[in-house]
Amino acid sequence: MEWLRLLLLLSIFTCHVLQFKWVSVSASGPELAELTRELLESAREAEFSDWLRRVRRRIHQNPELAFEEFETSQLIRSELDSLGIEYTWPLAKTGLVASVGSRLVSISGRPICRGSKDPAEGVFFLGEHWRTLDFMIEGHGVTWSIPMVKEGEHLKVLEAPMELVEWEYKSKNPGKMHACGHDVHVTMLLGAAKLLKQRSSELQGTIKLVFQPGEEGHAGAFYMLKEGALDKVNAIFGLHVLPQMRTVTIGSRPGPMLAGSGRFIAIIRGKGGHAANPHVTRDPVLAASLAIISLQQIISRETDPLEAMVISAGFIEGGQAGNVIPETVRFGGTFRSMSTEGLSYLMQRIKEVIETQAAVQQCNATIDFLEDKLKPYPATVNDQAMYKHAERVGESLLGGPNVQLIPMTMGAEDFSFYSQKIPAAFFMIGVSNETLKSNKNLHSPYLVIDEEVLPIGAALHAAVAISYLDGHLVETS
Repeated sequence: MEWLRLLLLLSIFTCHVLQFKWVSVSASGPELAELTRELLESAREAEFSDWLRRVRRRIHQNPELAFEEFETSQLIRSELDSLGIEYTWPLAKTGLVASVGSRLVSISGRPICRGSKDPAEGVFFLGEHWRTLDFMIEGHGVTWSIPMVKEGEHLKVLEAPMELVEWEYKSKNPGKMHACGHDVHVTMLLGAAKLLKQRSSELQGTIKLVFQPGEEGHAGAFYMLKEGALDKVNAIFGLHVLPQMRTVTIGSRPGPMLAGSGRFIAIIRGKGGHAANPHVTRDPVLAASLAIISLQQIISRETDPLEAMVISAGFIEGGQAGNVIPETVRFGGTFRSMSTEGLSYLMQRIKEVIETQAAVQQCNATIDFLEDKLKPYPATVNDQAMYKHAERVGESLLGGPNVQLIPMTMGAEDFSFYSQKIPAAFFMIGVSNETLKSNKNLHSPYLVIDEEVLPIGAALHAAVAISYLDGHLVETS
């Protein structure tokens, strides 16, 4: 099960006397080098790093599903209280937004816990979001027994695999685990909060830390936006762990980085009967088979080979007996594209192809794109300027060779909802350590995280936020 990811949200600060605007004024190399060195040294101090490990392990032992993260939310609030950091809560049911800096802001009229009575109209945001692990395991090459429970007429796949790593802090909740690193993401954000609080009097604005629930398939970012978490915000930054990269490295790319994605479920209804007499039936198995094959031809024959698109059928359910043609067949899958237009095209053609193939076999088809339950994700697109800013900070913190240009992938992230609204930069951070054998893929029940990433991520988040404020705020009349 996955949790929080760090997001950096930057906004215009306004008041009645002066106006401010954001312009690109980079901090000098020596100043940035000193900032990143001091932050990393602070985060790596024994007391600080031990605290990070304790927090991460407490979260790891208690994974919770989407929008049910009540205990994790309480843990976060308790840590923020102990740091003396104000926050607005709740948002998107279990989420919260904390504030550090010179001016504290309430969101959508909600009270600020331990907070200011003098809210401004806008702020500089730094934030993180958590997410629960969904059943999507595509592309990771991992096999495990997927636990399922009866829900009405259908089986529901639980949203996390069983953790199969035997260690002292293994998940205590059967059928649930942090298998995508969101326990790490939460901890890095709390570490950034602590670093920022230590420098709060020096900050050139307010940094907000956004703890967001329900990323894995449940579009938690969409609901945070709906409740005003990013109102009047200028930019956003996010991190996600990646086991394919070694610890002390980060990677990203400007422009499109991750695909937009949607899901579909199709039900083809025919006329059942004995398999010995197919001529008196209307076979939905044949119709479904032809539909699934035809869906692949959308990619191979209708789309530009240089444009990345995917349609994958992930399950098919039919009858229970080998000598009976069932009345209905149910199947479903995912579709992905690097553009909003591509997603819309695939959605239209999936519907047309399935309905047409069903009609050819004298069957009927209904297609559900699950837009109410599993909202489609847009593509994650990095803003050029925000990407360059985070890249420069990363090079100062970790060294140029440790900041990598990584390829686009067809995985999806609900960080994309933020990148749709404001300039964004989303980076991956390495957690691989050969000694620990921490190179298992995300969503694997054998996932192991190198905890040396915790102070690195905390320092990176804080450095990106502080240097952005220092380099972009210019007073005007």
